[in-house]
Amino acid sequence: MATRYPRPAFAVIGGSGLYQMEGLTDVETVEMDTPFGKPSAPIVLGTLEGQRIAFLARHGLGHRYSPTEVNYRANIYALKMLGVDTVISVNACGSLREDYAPGHIVIPDQLFDFTKDRKRTFFEGGLVAHISVADPFCPNLSAMLYRAVKATGATVHRGGNFITIEGPRFSTRAESNTYRAWGMDIIGMTTSPEAFLAREAEMCYAVMAHVTDYDVWRVSEEPVTVEMVIATLKRNTAIVQEAIRNLAREFQPIVECDCRHALANALITTRDVVPPDVVERLKPLIEKYWD
Repeated sequence: MATRYPRPAFAVIGGSGLYQMEGLTDVETVEMDTPFGKPSAPIVLGTLEGQRIAFLARHGLGHRYSPTEVNYRANIYALKMLGVDTVISVNACGSLREDYAPGHIVIPDQLFDFTKDRKRTFFEGGLVAHISVADPFCPNLSAMLYRAVKATGATVHRGGNFITIEGPRFSTRAESNTYRAWGMDIIGMTTSPEAFLAREAEMCYAVMAHVTDYDVWRVSEEPVTVEMVIATLKRNTAIVQEAIRNLAREFQPIVECDCRHALANALITTRDVVPPDVVERLKPLIEKYWD
């Protein structure tokens, strides 16, 4: 896709402080607009270890948007407009198991969407796509991300079932214990529908989830609070930045991956009935499959 900006090697979606790191040069800020509205914040572009990287503050500058209010579609679409095809998501999460302790990092491999009030697809208004998300996180990118985090010396776990709840409130004890009984390992509020929209956009997508608490199931611990979450995230900011730097240093473009062809067999609507305005709106996503 043509853009006046050099195509980023990858994008990072997370907190607004992630791009305030040593070694990031040639920084510029890009105001974007999309058919789905404006993204949460202007996109910051910078060069790190020789790689051009895009950064997007998921909750907006100053953390203005709740998990439900985040415009996930605009965020992913805006990155697609910039030519991004690889996305690292940085999330806070609660642990639903003893061995995933606060301060640890998890690279999950499965996702359970328990949200209720969010737009989950780009495809509406006359064009239907049934995307495959049996494995919602890119295994190739997840492996690269795991190595990058491991090299920081932090405790990192590979694999886990990540449940996304609606929020913005935290869980009740009954809910937390139910999620544990279901086999969930970590809990957060923002990975769905972000991961599914990234797959519709044929992006490789992986998550670096930071355990901030034991949710509320562990009766020997204080129930999770905002202060608890923020304190752990602040301590882990240096780890996140070092991991991103490691990834940039070792990054190799992912050429062959199922994520890159996710729409190939997903578009089901007969083409001659699709409204032209829908085709135009979704052009960055579907143009390679549309004559």
